[in-house]
Amino acid sequence: MRSLKEELYDIIIDDDTPQGRTFDSFIQFLIVISLLTFPLETFKFNSDLYYQVLSKIEIFCVIVFTIEYFLRIILSNNRRKYIFSFYGIIDLLAILPYYLQNPIDLRSIRIFRLFRIFRIFKLGKYNDALFLYEKALSSIKSEMTIFFFFTSTILYIASIGIYSFEHEAQPEIFGSIFDALWWSIVTLTTVGYGDAFPITVGGKIFTSLIVLVGVGIVAVPTGLIASAIRDVKIDKDNSNL
Repeated sequence: MRSLKEELYDIIIDDDTPQGRTFDSFIQFLIVISLLTFPLETFKFNSDLYYQVLSKIEIFCVIVFTIEYFLRIILSNNRRKYIFSFYGIIDLLAILPYYLQNPIDLRSIRIFRLFRIFRIFKLGKYNDALFLYEKALSSIKSEMTIFFFFTSTILYIASIGIYSFEHEAQPEIFGSIFDALWWSIVTLTTVGYGDAFPITVGGKIFTSLIVLVGVGIVAVPTGLIASAIRDVKIDKDNSNL
């Protein structure tokens, strides 16, 4: 006769069993519901019942997710591996703020739990696609590290530069290096929200140079990732010949 732990393992951990697939489908359904209630709470209605219903749905979801989280820890063959895994951390962050009454609502990160659906329903072609991206990103890890280091350096230089040119002219906008950092990020990425812009001649010239550098920087990761995906796909196709 099977023990309770073995029965629970088939339901919570093993997604190859009918019970496991049913349970995982139920959890995925609750994740979608909880993701929908989050934006619905931002609507302004003069109805206490509306918000009470949404609150009860959230409480129910949190209770189920909490039970599931601790059962996964108890039933896992390698508890430490699950706790510090990507999904383990996401599962914890999705429920912890509720109990700590944290003002930062992290419910939105539950959307990452939906990635389990590819494994649950054995969507092989999508798993292959995810593996393709994972392998591609892994192959350019060194290049991306250098890119982010270079970008951070440019951001620092841009922040110091625009602060030096604009601080005296616009102390309310460029009051500190950290205010200038915001300008550097939106300018280097060529977004340019328009909430902070130079008015001095030196600041305008400096900004022009930063924008030109930004155009090149934005294209770098796109090219690296596209090239890496192409190379990985070619290697995969060659291995299947």
